[in-house]
Amino acid sequence: MLLSQEAYKKIDRELAKFPADQRQSAVMAALAIAQDEKGWLPPEVLLDVAKYIGMAPIAVQEVATFYNMYNTKPVGKYKISVCTNLPCQLSGGEKAAHHLKERLGIDYKETTADGQFTLVEGECMGACGDAPVMLVNNKRMCSFMSNDKIDALVEELKK
Repeated sequence: MLLSQEAYKKIDRELAKFPADQRQSAVMAALAIAQDEKGWLPPEVLLDVAKYIGMAPIAVQEVATFYNMYNTKPVGKYKISVCTNLPCQLSGGEKAAHHLKERLGIDYKETTADGQFTLVEGECMGACGDAPVMLVNNKRMCSFMSNDKIDALVEELKK
């Protein structure tokens, strides 16, 4: 067992939401729980989740690698996802991403030298009207991200 007892209890609560023959329906929640605890999902954690749920390891890996909310490689303390779908790009997303890249000194799929920030392209976040949109650590959505708001976010996270 690679996760804490508390993590397995949380996964059990997710599994209880589905009939026994549909345990795989809890895989996304289980991966999020494991990632919250470990910071990322190394192969041995994916295998552990697969065994615990009773799924084929390749199926769990497919879920973990399909969605960018899962980290299958180590990331910085703060992973910032920038929505790069067309509506957000047309509403300033590309400019906001450019400013953030310059501010952090990194490109997409890179982490700052101090290990604080990782920058990734994000999937549609369903908030086109709030563009440019960014998501911090898959949990905090930031909307209408002007250069000033980006600078303030970076400073806040550095503290």
